[in-house]
Amino acid sequence: MKIIAFVGMPASGKSEAAAIARRLGIPVVNMGDVVREETAKRGLPPTDENIGGTGTALRREEGMDVIAQRCVPKLRLLKSPVVVVDGTRNINEIEYFKKQFGNDFKLIAIHTPFELRFGRITKRARTDDMNKIEELKRRDEREKGWGLDRAIETADVTIENTGSIEKFQKQIRELFGNL
Repeated sequence: MKIIAFVGMPASGKSEAAAIARRLGIPVVNMGDVVREETAKRGLPPTDENIGGTGTALRREEGMDVIAQRCVPKLRLLKSPVVVVDGTRNINEIEYFKKQFGNDFKLIAIHTPFELRFGRITKRARTDDMNKIEELKRRDEREKGWGLDRAIETADVTIENTGSIEKFQKQIRELFGNL
């Protein structure tokens, strides 16, 4: 099983890349869904603060690779030759995936400038999205605190997501074709 994992700052394009994978028939495991499930189990509404706080608490309670640990059984159940992982956040998760899948694990970073990311957030209307630029800055800092910036640096491939959605979709389709 080949694992293609996407990493990037919030609203960089990870979910859009995962949506393209789904349209191509590639199954996707979303790491954020694991945190959202845990947030719901804890009886908390799905706000950015609660979901982020739950992610921080899980990592503090069970280790920095806990989300990856919870994803691997979901990945193995899929029995697909290729699976996409949406949303790795730190080097510990990447190391865990590499330990589980070896050279069949590929990390793809998506880079999008801050201003573009904030503009996209205001349009997508997810329950955990921010409405103010300061909120995105806080979220960026929280995720960097988990090691997101270090994780991005370890990517096998980096895609610049600065153009149109059509251009980005083409880049992702080409990436899947090459991998």
